Amino acid sequence: MHSVLLLGCGKIGRTIAALLGASGDYRVRAADVDCRALAVLDKTLRIETVVLDANDPDEISSACRGCQSIVSALSYRFNPLVAQVALNLGASYFDLTEDVQTTRKVRQVAARAATGQVFMPQCGLAPGFISLLAYHLTKSFDTLDTVQMRVGALPQFPTGALKYNLTWSTDGLINEYCNPCEAIHQGQRVDVLPLEGVELFSLDGVEYEAFNTSGGLGTLCETLEGKVRELNYRTIRYVGHRDLADFLVSDLRLGERRDVLKDILEHAIPVTFQDVVVIFSTVTGWRQGRFVQVSDARKIYQTSVEGRPWSAIQITTAAGVCAALDLHVAGKLPSSGFVRQEDIEFDQFIDNRFGRYYRMEGPVNWSRLTTDEKGGGDGSSAVRSAPPASRSL
Repeated sequence: MHSVLLLGCGKIGRTIAALLGASGDYRVRAADVDCRALAVLDKTLRIETVVLDANDPDEISSACRGCQSIVSALSYRFNPLVAQVALNLGASYFDLTEDVQTTRKVRQVAARAATGQVFMPQCGLAPGFISLLAYHLTKSFDTLDTVQMRVGALPQFPTGALKYNLTWSTDGLINEYCNPCEAIHQGQRVDVLPLEGVELFSLDGVEYEAFNTSGGLGTLCETLEGKVRELNYRTIRYVGHRDLADFLVSDLRLGERRDVLKDILEHAIPVTFQDVVVIFSTVTGWRQGRFVQVSDARKIYQTSVEGRPWSAIQITTAAGVCAALDLHVAGKLPSSGFVRQEDIEFDQFIDNRFGRYYRMEGPVNWSRLTTDEKGGGDGSSAVRSAPPASRSL
């Protein structure tokens, strides 16, 4: 039985604990600074609990005694310290961070990893599943042209002007809206502005918008540099959200006062567990001399796991990191050092007992209505129908 220290028992951490604990193959020790977060864990799973301060490396080290892996479901700012503790103890390390600088720091730690010790950040939805999905689609091409990744965690029943509810980390949301975004444009790695590059599209008759946000493409810029003309990641929202978000972040300059922005959002915008995760990736390129487009689109809704209801963002994020850990334990990933999301084989992920939550059982109808590339496009309009999402990718 593989022993795991789980740090952080918020919405996502609770789901990770439930998935690993119910599998019967993991001994889970869950830790949080708030004893109330630990108290709501499923008592039937016999999860050991520890109250600790994640700012204290000695407390983390003590909690990790006897554990083979650490899974961090903490806010990104804690992860460099946690990774260093993992290195010192010889434990493998997994996290959910979307923060680019945090990932770079974890990678520096991973350079000193022992044999059999891995460091795998960004193991959630975006970054995470979207990276391995997009990379999987690229493998069928002789030469690549464009790789597009779009992901959104949205309320099923949007209300208010923002048409948004809090479904995951507010710190992570603000990070995505305020930090520079990596991309490849005209074959060159560039940083583009968040909240720009707005486009409109529809899925199953519902209109959405998408715009640049930070961190969602993981390490794909590095992996595909020199191999693709255009590579970008954008977050999906209901139409109208971006303009109001830009008003808050840019016009009111709350991007410079993130603590104030967090307080406003958490005071005014309710949490919901009635959500939907929208995922699609489109790749264009040449195959046997023909210019070809391949798309994968899927929607994932709230569901019940082991008799308990979980939101779509909880199950997709937790499934991503649990599948990564499970594949590592099974010896199906690189055995030492820094591991990228695209190192995971798509078929192995989707067939995994945790990764299966990303499976689609039917087609999703997709069309791009208009594209307004404020980041440098021509503003042209296009309507294109993509093939149905494949269940056998």
